[in-house]
Amino acid sequence: MALGGGTFVTQNKVLPGSYINFISLAKASASLSDRGIATMPLELDWGTENEVFEVTKEDFQKNSLKLFGYDYTHEKLKGLRDLFRNIKTLYAYRLTSGGVKATNDFATAKFGGIRGNDLKIVIQANVDVPADFDVKTVVDTTIVDEQTVSAATELIDNDFVIFKTGATLAVTAATPLAGGTNGTVNGSAHQAYLDKIESYSFNALGVVATDNTTKGLYVNFTNRLREDVGQKFQTVLHNQAADYEGVVNLKNNATEDTAALVYWVTGIIAGCEINKSNLNRVYDGEYTVEADYTQSQLIAAIKAGEFVLHKVGSDVRVLEDINSLVTTSETKGDIFKENQTVRVVDQIANDIAVLFNTKYLGRIPNDAAGRISLWSDIVKHHESLQSIRAIENFSDSDLVIEQGESKKAVVVQDTVTVINTMAQLYMTVVMN
Repeated sequence: MALGGGTFVTQNKVLPGSYINFISLAKASASLSDRGIATMPLELDWGTENEVFEVTKEDFQKNSLKLFGYDYTHEKLKGLRDLFRNIKTLYAYRLTSGGVKATNDFATAKFGGIRGNDLKIVIQANVDVPADFDVKTVVDTTIVDEQTVSAATELIDNDFVIFKTGATLAVTAATPLAGGTNGTVNGSAHQAYLDKIESYSFNALGVVATDNTTKGLYVNFTNRLREDVGQKFQTVLHNQAADYEGVVNLKNNATEDTAALVYWVTGIIAGCEINKSNLNRVYDGEYTVEADYTQSQLIAAIKAGEFVLHKVGSDVRVLEDINSLVTTSETKGDIFKENQTVRVVDQIANDIAVLFNTKYLGRIPNDAAGRISLWSDIVKHHESLQSIRAIENFSDSDLVIEQGESKKAVVVQDTVTVINTMAQLYMTVVMN
């Protein structure tokens, strides 16, 4: 990233940027940024290769066949349907990039992957001009493109195939493409994704992985970006004890695919508003959740920093909206185990960094008037958080801005009190 960021111990940074610490007590504006942005590396049979590509909820619903090779209702997209229940935007990356493109005498698949083997080229004589040809591109039984031409040189490539303009057209009921393969998913594929996604901003990253080496790679990536770069997000992993507030450790298996619930949990972590909690949220996805736990097992899971879904009557619900943090300290207390707390502090860090880096960095003099302007913008931001009941008891006297040890540095001392949703009821009833 071009600017410095992350946490600091002493005022010794070299790169210009925003360095923000959060500790427990012993868009260039002061507005709140939107949530609902997720990223995931995916094992796909079709689609953009070697690049991060953006998919909105509308794109997914309307253009899933073009983007992912399958229609919206297809079984292969069940995980993505779970994800998009709670997010607005996905930054997707295809781990299976680099495969072989399916081909036949008339066309080559636009992308590598096994889905290309389900493509067919149908060529018929045109009814009105028998010397011309109606050339159809078909996926399974769906016609996705149709052109009328007199020769292959007139064919225009579409979203699914690249035509061989040197081919000789001939009537054929259906000529399938063949030979398509997916690329290999390995450590290099995951690292390629991480290298590209580092420059993006998002709220949650989810990885449907079961091997410890891959999961460890993502734990280290999350820690580095949060602490050294200042990019605040949470990563959802299955069965990965990380002891870190930036990682959500999902305990439950899905019957169909062990780690598949990562899709839904990533969605609710990314999409949950900062003044809300996922505590007691009902699972409304499509997988079968294995959630048969005793009370003692649920208590142990909370103490171990595990994000658990459990049965409540006929529903499956989130037990606690917590992350994997277990070890606390004077500067990082129990409150940091709550994802709602992390959402608030991440929101503050991201918003103030954007505010400073775009409005003040290299533009506003570090004098009393400049620092008052920065103070005013941060106060306005925090008042917005208080108005939506994300924080409470904030007063402008809680924020102090001074010149740092160098003439270029600005030091901000800030105190906020995070509001969490109700989780426990202790009630005493006195009977007369």
